[in-house]
Amino acid sequence: MPKIKIYTTPSCVYCQMAKDYFKEKNVAYEEINVAEKPEEGQKMLEKTGQLGVPQIFIEKDGKEEIIIGFDQARLEEILA
Repeated sequence: MPKIKIYTTPSCVYCQMAKDYFKEKNVAYEEINVAEKPEEGQKMLEKTGQLGVPQIFIEKDGKEEIIIGFDQARLEEILA
């Protein structure tokens, strides 16, 4: 089972779309709200160089995939 972290903000429409997608597919994930935890947002920025959310980190088969934004096709490909 992949380990998923999603970095979000409360007002982000695409973050909500990603969370709804995971719920619909019964996929467990850890949500990190960078508005409440700016130190986590800094870690996210250092790792990807990007400020935009959602940022989805997926650990699967010993590899980490990073998706910036809500890319349903890419999610389906990784989670298949």
